[in-house]
Amino acid sequence: MRVNAPTVSPHLVAIVQSYSDVPGGLIPALHAIQREASFIDPALVQVLAETFNLSAAEVHGVITFYKDFRTAKPAGPLLQVCRAEACQARGGEAVHARAAELVAGGAAVHLDATYCLGNCALGPSVAVEGRMHARVDATSIESIISSATRHDPGPAPVESTGTGTVVYVPRDAAARAVGADTVAALIAAHPGVRLVRNGSRGMLWAEPLVEVTTPAGRVAYGPVGEADVAGLFAADFLTGADHPLRLGFTEDIAWMKRQQRLTFRRVGVIDPRSTDDIEAHGGLTGLRAALAMSSADVISAVTASGLRGRGGAAFPTGIKWNTVAGAPGPTKYIVCNADEGDSGTFADRMLMEGDPLTLVEGMIIAGYAVGATEGYIYIRSEYPDAIAAMAAAIRAAEDRGWLGDRVLDHDVAFRLHVRVGAGAYICGEETAMLESIEGRRGVVRAKPPLPAHEGLFGKPTAVNNVISLATIPVILSDGAAAYEAFGSGRSRGTTVLQLAGNIARGGIVETAFGVTLGELIDDFGGGTATGRPVKAVQVGGPLGAYLPREQFGLPIDYEAFAAANALVGHGGVVVFDDTVNMAAQSRFAMEFCAHESCGKCTPCRIGAVRGVEVIDKIMAGRDRSKNIDLLIDLCDVMADGSLCAMGGLTPMPVRSALTYFPESFDAPEGALQ
Repeated sequence: MRVNAPTVSPHLVAIVQSYSDVPGGLIPALHAIQREASFIDPALVQVLAETFNLSAAEVHGVITFYKDFRTAKPAGPLLQVCRAEACQARGGEAVHARAAELVAGGAAVHLDATYCLGNCALGPSVAVEGRMHARVDATSIESIISSATRHDPGPAPVESTGTGTVVYVPRDAAARAVGADTVAALIAAHPGVRLVRNGSRGMLWAEPLVEVTTPAGRVAYGPVGEADVAGLFAADFLTGADHPLRLGFTEDIAWMKRQQRLTFRRVGVIDPRSTDDIEAHGGLTGLRAALAMSSADVISAVTASGLRGRGGAAFPTGIKWNTVAGAPGPTKYIVCNADEGDSGTFADRMLMEGDPLTLVEGMIIAGYAVGATEGYIYIRSEYPDAIAAMAAAIRAAEDRGWLGDRVLDHDVAFRLHVRVGAGAYICGEETAMLESIEGRRGVVRAKPPLPAHEGLFGKPTAVNNVISLATIPVILSDGAAAYEAFGSGRSRGTTVLQLAGNIARGGIVETAFGVTLGELIDDFGGGTATGRPVKAVQVGGPLGAYLPREQFGLPIDYEAFAAANALVGHGGVVVFDDTVNMAAQSRFAMEFCAHESCGKCTPCRIGAVRGVEVIDKIMAGRDRSKNIDLLIDLCDVMADGSLCAMGGLTPMPVRSALTYFPESFDAPEGALQ
């Protein structure tokens, strides 16, 4: 190939051309260039265009569409400060404001306002070159930035190691953000200890959680800090002895005992990087059961289980698979949507980090069921630990013969690829995600055709969420009837809920559908972290409704929430205390939509901008009644006229705030209601 780019490094040209045969290789190539050079030199645009048979305008359009890609050398390390609702509920805006002041004053970092880092239960959250920091405030951000400018890499993740009494310390990103790596290193330094880096149990309020194996069961201690390790050994915690941080037998802790863990049954229990440990805890049982059945019977079992999409749309999984299976053509795909960008959601991240092979197993079963031999996992770039975990899991599965030309020595082929997003929330919409995998801007496609008929690379494609696919092995191993026995109404099985924001005990709760909002917030969550009254709870991410305490009797159930003009979504539950300004939260919903819209349809692209302007007028006290009427009309247009849920559901949080918290819109500008 002839490339006319004499001013471009031959090394970078070689990197670009190494992706020339990769389907949709432009975005992976851009990531590779930026990893190598820290930015994308505009002089490379022509190289990229010729390599991928695109116009220079198309390449430029992709680079500028995605927030992650930079065309100028950054001032220093990447500093991501979360501005999403869960972090806002704990003072995140003050952290961002202070970081912006320091950067304006000359701090040599590249500041990136990010709309979720997936550490929503321990916010405010900040990441430096992918390394997470939790519970950040306007003071600690100064030391974080100082360390970043010194290029301090922080403690390296310690691998499972040693022999002796087994002690578990999570390598989950949230646990690492509060010091788990340092704790693990100190424990591993003691003789007679077998350190295992597991996933988090989901009790994020108790991280770093240390568990020790005893003849009577695993005993938990937490939260364990660096200064606590010596005291644990002095108290003989390796025998499960008493200590102020002792929480008791892990499975007997009330938080765990009240749950029904099916999808997350192995998360926190196993070493996620040990295939032997995974098999010892039931791994591949579902896949072996599926391979002993016909593909049609597998689809029938998934249909009978009542499983619905856990990504938010709640479409019956079995019906989707049946459509793909019946679509003509020899080439079909399975695509896992791991672009978990909703504020307050982190279940996908925790599953991929804590039990990645259950997702691999679910995707193999899906491929066998619909006749696909290839799958893609699209993971958001804000999840470096999950990306690494999935890549390691795929390599391990290939080495063991679980993936490849003959899955478990059966005449079944399946291969998996990881694709990394680039900072575009809209790519959580399934067709925008497919566009991104194909190497284009993440612009929503019109429907029909549905992806089940014409999806990835124009072929029939089953697109499912992480939790949906990770639940498939349980259904096949336990049986459809066992799974369907959980739940309420048409919402069958269990749901994985994430408690975040201003909450005393945040984390993962997997339980049967039907648990009430009040049980989640008061019983599991323990109320607010500040001790102040709960004012509002947003369920379902940035497009979900704000609900007051009067709605705490509402059961977590798709139909019950729809009847209340709310949505369960991906199960994110973000709590706000009585200091929240609900008019400001409504404004943020419109601002977020304006920032993240793909721009294809007018109601979303323009409506969100107008929404910010109208709410600003209301908050300033200008023609309140008239502008509230205008805001309501605008919400109607966006809801009815938008191409996808980005614009169509943005009115939901605004409408709910107007309905349940009208007094906030009567307050003087900047007042807290």
